[in-house]
Amino acid sequence: MNIVLAIILGIFFGFALQRVGANNPQNIINMLRLKDLHLMKAIFFAIGMSSSLLFLLMAFGVIDSGHLSVKSSYVGVIVGGALLGIGFAIAGYCPGTSLTAVADGRKDALFFIGGGLLGALLYTMVYGSIKETWLFDKIAGGKVMLATGSEKFEPLLPMIPGTLLAASIGVVFMLIAWKLPEKV
Repeated sequence: MNIVLAIILGIFFGFALQRVGANNPQNIINMLRLKDLHLMKAIFFAIGMSSSLLFLLMAFGVIDSGHLSVKSSYVGVIVGGALLGIGFAIAGYCPGTSLTAVADGRKDALFFIGGGLLGALLYTMVYGSIKETWLFDKIAGGKVMLATGSEKFEPLLPMIPGTLLAASIGVVFMLIAWKLPEKV
């Protein structure tokens, strides 16, 4: 059942990416150049809405916080994120948008996907030699959440209820999305 749900959610996510134009690399590049902000508005609103909804559903017991998976924070995540961001800015694709672009018939996205797979292969090949380096030094104890909300993970800000913080951040993101102009 989990794989069926994942496929259904993936189809909806791909549809949403296609509808907002995220499968067109020029839209992403224009967003990063701060020329056309319609995609940024959609991203900010989606992050705000999903964050608020997730934590509110957890607060009302609809979603069990035990199902959350918080990944360890370490230096390599920042390095990897920077590499992904550079590739994102150069190519105009991220992993999700590239798959949507291929489904939409864009052949240039195949090169991005190939590069991502090559990068994953190279990482797998060198992992053994780098796993004991500074790249895997944990940040703030490893698995942490910003605020309280799960018994499994330490909060960075234990005095703030996670639901309140997440809902506040979500509202701020949605307000930013509302206030951003379409074009600059």
